[in-house]
Amino acid sequence: MGQYQPAQLKGYNPEAIARYYRYRPWLAWGRLLRILWSFAGFILSIKLDEWRDQVEQNKLKRAIGLRKLLTSLGPTFIKVGQALSTRPDLIRKDFLEELVKLQDQLPPFDNAIAYQIIETELNRPIHESFSELSAAPVAAASLGQVYRGRLITGEEVAVKVQRPNLRPVLTRDLYLMRWAAGWLAPWLPLNLGHDLTLIVDEFGTKLFEEIDYINEGRNAEKFASNFHNDPQVKVPSIFWRYTNTHVITLEWINGFKLTDTQRIREAGLDPEAIIQIGVTSGLQQLLEHGFFHADPHPGNLFAMPDGRMAYIDFGMMDQLEETTKETLVDALVHLVNKDYIDLAEDFVKLGFLTPDTNICPIVPALEAVLGNAIGKNVSDFNFKTITDEFSELMYEYPFRVPAKFALIIRSLVTQEGIALSLNPNFKIVEVGYPYIARRLLTGESPALRRRLLNVLFKDGKFQWQRLENLIEIARTDGNFDVVPTAQMGFQYLISEEGKFLRRQLVLALTEDDRLHTEEVQRLWNLVKDDLKPNRLFNVAIGILTELSREGAAAILPKATFLGSFVGNQSVQNSGVRIQNSE
Repeated sequence: MGQYQPAQLKGYNPEAIARYYRYRPWLAWGRLLRILWSFAGFILSIKLDEWRDQVEQNKLKRAIGLRKLLTSLGPTFIKVGQALSTRPDLIRKDFLEELVKLQDQLPPFDNAIAYQIIETELNRPIHESFSELSAAPVAAASLGQVYRGRLITGEEVAVKVQRPNLRPVLTRDLYLMRWAAGWLAPWLPLNLGHDLTLIVDEFGTKLFEEIDYINEGRNAEKFASNFHNDPQVKVPSIFWRYTNTHVITLEWINGFKLTDTQRIREAGLDPEAIIQIGVTSGLQQLLEHGFFHADPHPGNLFAMPDGRMAYIDFGMMDQLEETTKETLVDALVHLVNKDYIDLAEDFVKLGFLTPDTNICPIVPALEAVLGNAIGKNVSDFNFKTITDEFSELMYEYPFRVPAKFALIIRSLVTQEGIALSLNPNFKIVEVGYPYIARRLLTGESPALRRRLLNVLFKDGKFQWQRLENLIEIARTDGNFDVVPTAQMGFQYLISEEGKFLRRQLVLALTEDDRLHTEEVQRLWNLVKDDLKPNRLFNVAIGILTELSREGAAAILPKATFLGSFVGNQSVQNSGVRIQNSE
């Protein structure tokens, strides 16, 4: 790039940044010495408290000191503090209460400079754009600060102004992080050192996207489009006439930070319901849309008085490929069903293991570690448990974290941390798995239907218990309705695509002696309240007729039993008989 200057860089370019600082080492090393000196002083003060037995009386002082240290070191380290502030299970309470302030209670930059940036970016005086604009920022974050105002057209808005001279600061820190990653990688186990610089590059790319407010506005509109049919999720509108690279104007959101449980309860809202919206919308982002919010700390998520959850700040987003989304669904299903061979193959597909890895010795290790993490009950599962247990495998087997998944893991860990702050006993699967079960049972794409078949069949046999479990789990999700699911299943069954399933069901009915009265009775008890009798009967008639067409006469005794049971339960004395159509 020749005479590259950090302030002129539009996108993250690690090679150009390295060339710049290679010829100006004093700029980078001076910054490095400041970072090392700052942390050395903080660690020494912690140790002195331990030696003097003054930990308890100085803990608040040290927590404030850590917040001030991260703040003084600038945006990169503030981002680290923001991530830690969402983990009440990792950070002790006194530190946590101070780190939370890094989300939107940072020292603002000069108000006159902010106003000047607004006028320069919008190319007009303040009074020509806004009838009102707060005299001071209402929130200050790592990359910008927010003013509350009103457009001359009357709409109440939030105006976010970027901190001046961000690019030189970010490029220097990213250069040092990348240098440190390259230096440390050979000294770490292969699985930990692999792709370490790529993870820094992924973070750098997203950080540079985050400081382009035009990109953020586009992200917000794409996110809003994905959730336009969801009445529980709110995304603020963007006012493009008052938006540019360093200024973004968006609809003002009235709400409460998700960590403010007292105000949430005082507003008559149920924190558990807010948790459910957050986890479900997070899973939708990863498994349905593939476009996810990579920085969902509490300063970016609000509970609204009407019960909706609002997302703001769409600077750090990422997009997943369709195959990655499908494999993530596979991995979650295989994990819950404890299919560890398939799970190991999922890790290969996702890039956590190389294609030439021998998974045979890894499978029993996965079973030992993850089986213990999940426990006997699926509700015992949480993401932190898995990451803690999985870290043991990272040292013993050739696992690695692909750069793409660094942001996904960060997003999941952050969302679970927020939920834990609302409910210390929160278990992500209690909310997440019903959503996954519903997605599988109502799968609208061939890929999801194939995944449902993979769940319901094992070693060529139909797993009745799994179907029962899926329906029971999906019913805990208020959005699940058995009737359209049954209709969709019947349509699939009689289609050309469903030919394999018809044959497998024929085999299940002819060979599986477990399909007795109690099996049908249990399934019936599970769905009878949701199904209108005549509709259930019609579906049963259609399915059994279609199965008969497969030419397996041996199914008639069981088919007649199943049909008569459903008929007796749903349309008493209807007089309808099930006959072989051929």
